[in-house]
Amino acid sequence: MPAEKTMPAENESVTVPPTTAPSDAPGAGAPLGPDLAVHTWCTDAGAAVCALAGDLDIETLAPARTTLDALVEQRPPLLVVDLSQVGFCDSSGLNLLLQTRISAAAADVDFRLAAPSGTVRRLLELTCTDTVFSLHPTVEAAATGPR
Repeated sequence: MPAEKTMPAENESVTVPPTTAPSDAPGAGAPLGPDLAVHTWCTDAGAAVCALAGDLDIETLAPARTTLDALVEQRPPLLVVDLSQVGFCDSSGLNLLLQTRISAAAADVDFRLAAPSGTVRRLLELTCTDTVFSLHPTVEAAATGPR
């Protein structure tokens, strides 16, 4: 029988190094984009919070996907994704958030997005997904608001 999974440890984080230019390209080895940091914690009320910082795109998506999938699997009463430090989000990042929303609903986990940065908010508005997600101005508002 597999070991029972627990909520992530306080201040647990993962960082994806930036993509670098190929060795034969001008500026070889130079970073092409910022890191994506994934930081998780659990509130006193048992809500899981996942803060993303950097670019959420096809190149940096894997740790965010792994973390969000694991959090949904643990079935906290509430999962909040803090987007305040996301500088860029492409269609793969948006797709991850939509997939996580669906997975959370199937697992009876309340899913909320908190403090989307200006660029993320614009993406949500342009794609009309701002009407699909439960959006909150801060992590605290998302974590304490009514279900």
